[in-house]
Formats: sequence, structure tokens, C-alpha cells
Amino acid sequence: MAKKLYVGGLSYGTSEDTLKSTFEQAGEVTSAAIITDKMTGRSRGFGFVEMANDDEADKAVEMFNGKELDGRTLMVNEARPMEARAPRKPFNRDNRGGFGGGQRGGYR
Repeated sequence: MAKKLYVGGLSYGTSEDTLKSTFEQAGEVTSAAIITDKMTGRSRGFGFVEMANDDEADKAVEMFNGKELDGRTLMVNEARPMEARAPRKPFNRDNRGGFGGGQRGGYR
């Protein structure tokens, strides 16, 4: 069964190909993804690697947690499921999105 790993501390210059080829030293990599900022497209400094099985994932954690890649020290551990977040409130006239410190704005 595949296991997903969280990889933190990535250099902004690290590519998904580099991440994948690095983790292939520990075993078969099913997927590798670096998370990017929606607005700038720049790396957010972390990503996820999915290993083909649990033994290879454990080996990857041992091999790469605390090790250096592209001049940065990696933090590697088993990824946790994403937590549910409350839905965002839409911006409207009565909900000013936190602007004005609770006072009425000049527009009406």
C-alpha cells in the first residue's frame, strides 16, 4: 500500500524531478509534488512524495529526515490527512472582511 510523506524545508529552486529522483534512492516513488503559491507560482518550501509501499516510505524517512538537499535541511515524516476548515464567509456590505476595526466605513 502506498504511503504519502511530507517533505519540508525545500529550497525554492528544488524541482519536482529533483525531489522524485532523490527519493527514488529509497525505493519506488509513485508521485512527487511541490506545493506552490497560487498568486506567484513560487514554491512554498514543502511538498509531498508518495512511496509505493510502507517499507520504502520508512526507509525514505530514515534516509532523508535531517539531511541536506539543495543547501537546505529536509524535514521528512508521514503526511497527516488534511484537516477540514470552516468555509469562508463571502464579502458583502455587512461583513467588511475585518477592515475598519469594527467601525462603519465611509461608503454606504
